[in-house]
Amino acid sequence: MKIGPKDIVYITGDSGSGKSVLLKHLEKQLAPNTININKVRINRKKPLIDTVGETVKQGLELLSRVGLNDAFLFVRHYNQLSDGQKYRYRIAKMIESGAQYWVADEFCATLDRDTAKIVAFNVQKLARQEGKAVLAATTHTDLLEDLQPSVHVHKGFGREIEVKYFPNELNKTCSLVREMHIEEGSREDYKKLAGFHYRNKHIPIPIKIFTLKHNNQTVGVIVYSFPPTICFGRKKALGKTVHIQELNRKFANISRVILHPKYRTIGLGARLVRETLPLVGRPYVETMAVMARYNPFFEKAGMTKVAERLPDKSIVEAVEKLRELGFNPVFLASEKGNQRLLKQMNEEQRRQVKQTLLNVSSIFYKRLAGGKRMFLKREEFKEILENTTVEKMAKMLRILSILMQTKVYLIWKNSSINN
Repeated sequence: MKIGPKDIVYITGDSGSGKSVLLKHLEKQLAPNTININKVRINRKKPLIDTVGETVKQGLELLSRVGLNDAFLFVRHYNQLSDGQKYRYRIAKMIESGAQYWVADEFCATLDRDTAKIVAFNVQKLARQEGKAVLAATTHTDLLEDLQPSVHVHKGFGREIEVKYFPNELNKTCSLVREMHIEEGSREDYKKLAGFHYRNKHIPIPIKIFTLKHNNQTVGVIVYSFPPTICFGRKKALGKTVHIQELNRKFANISRVILHPKYRTIGLGARLVRETLPLVGRPYVETMAVMARYNPFFEKAGMTKVAERLPDKSIVEAVEKLRELGFNPVFLASEKGNQRLLKQMNEEQRRQVKQTLLNVSSIFYKRLAGGKRMFLKREEFKEILENTTVEKMAKMLRILSILMQTKVYLIWKNSSINN
């Protein structure tokens, strides 16, 4: 067999035909520049974000590339993941290793077949992007289209073996994508997936909701809402200030894009945005997104990145103070984690947490406290903090983590609508 350092090798055959023996022989021949997905070192005691990449930024990028781009997943441990998520995590560790040959026996054997096809598609995409080789062995023959191997080895019994060679080309479309369609949806569709979003389940008044369906199941949803009155990046994009009447008439804002975790990394986010942008009926569509820094699906869908907004200085200082008090900034997004730490603190330590919240700029008081009032004075917010519960403080810290994030502003112009 001829196997190059960038080939995707798919070894199939019945149980007992010798696939694993062949794979082990190839792995031995290619050593030491190999990594076996089943032998990846797993740290089960730390949250995912602390076990991938040399920095938090690198960790976010790696986890996002394999479809673990969910704020809830970042703070989970390996044992809390589903089988599909565990497989994705192992792929991230293979990328991180830098090894030239990725080896996988019983490839995707424990996964349901839809998840297996998604993982196979993602493995070949990542390997080809990285310039790496894959050697995957399995009894399943249904992954040929999605893995799109350059070498297919079918192992029969005894000395029977068949080897076929194909062009080593990137497969750009997962087979499952052809089975999906987009239709206009409702709040009920949003509620089905709302639990997979790091923000709360409430959404602004929607203009349009669209849903992505697979076998009559809701696997994706996008919500277009009325735009906020004040928005960073808008003036830079348009060269002027837009009055509220014009905003409500001409603009829409993408307030939520959610995909079921199982169906991530196969281009559905970009498709959901791209195909629904013209259906909203507004000359301009804009969005402010955190994950757009790590997963550019808005840009792939045709939106233009205009600006990034860094967090306010007072927010950065507050998070740094919380770090000194024992909070890990990465985990502030977890209310349960915040509650657990607050309950372990004594009264003086909790007082320092309240003082830290009080020291942020007053423009954030309403956001932290919630409620319907447009603005809170320092003394009013101080009184709220003095009478708050551990549960409400934990929520405030989660909101602080959202304010700490760098957001990206993007805009799209509908050329078919006259302004």
